Amino acid sequence: MQVTSIIIPTYNGLALLKACVASIRKHTFVPYEIIVVDNGSTDGTLAYCRKMRLKLVSHPHNLGFPAACNYGLRFASGDLFMLLNNDTIVTPNWLPHLQNCLNSAEDVGMVGPMTNYANGKQKIRERFTTTQRMARKYNRVNPSLWKPTDRLVGVCLLFSRDTFERVGLLDERFSPGYFEDDDFCYRVRLAGYRLLITGDCFIYHRGSVSFRKNGNEARRKLLRRNRRKFMDKWGVDPYRFI
Repeated sequence: MQVTSIIIPTYNGLALLKACVASIRKHTFVPYEIIVVDNGSTDGTLAYCRKMRLKLVSHPHNLGFPAACNYGLRFASGDLFMLLNNDTIVTPNWLPHLQNCLNSAEDVGMVGPMTNYANGKQKIRERFTTTQRMARKYNRVNPSLWKPTDRLVGVCLLFSRDTFERVGLLDERFSPGYFEDDDFCYRVRLAGYRLLITGDCFIYHRGSVSFRKNGNEARRKLLRRNRRKFMDKWGVDPYRFI
């Protein structure tokens, strides 16, 4: 049976991390490992990870989201790799549904779930009520809800070791974050793979917690800067794929 390495970058987000890990342990009954990549937290994250016996990669400084993901990917031992935001709550049957979608065809390179907070096709259209109600509605096996897409949001990305070895690490020019997921998706497609939205899987996403700490203007400035980096690299506007 496939083992999934769940990589969770974090920076001073202990309460979020605790809730995320608790949800994984409550709702995941297929083989997995959790790898926490800490970017210099001072809020007790390291002690918590040691207490919970989580695989931990610890840095003294904040390296940003792409670099943290890359360190986790280097230490991953699974057959499948997942990049998961620390401000998520997973739900019943979430991982088997994502795995089924990913394994549905050889040319499926990466998949992601539906969620309440995202830009693009993965955002649920109805008003969000509770995580439990959304999970009861969405998390029913239904391959007809798997949808092709040009882009998946980085809140939760599942791909195989083979895809990773072919595509490589996240591009750290996009540090501290934004558009590194768009860049990765673009490279997966250039490698000949398809992206699929797993429409029969819902996870909760609180949304942009780390970047909101710096204020809206700093966030908008970072978005503009990294959008330009994407366009300079590829000659195409990433908003085209939303």
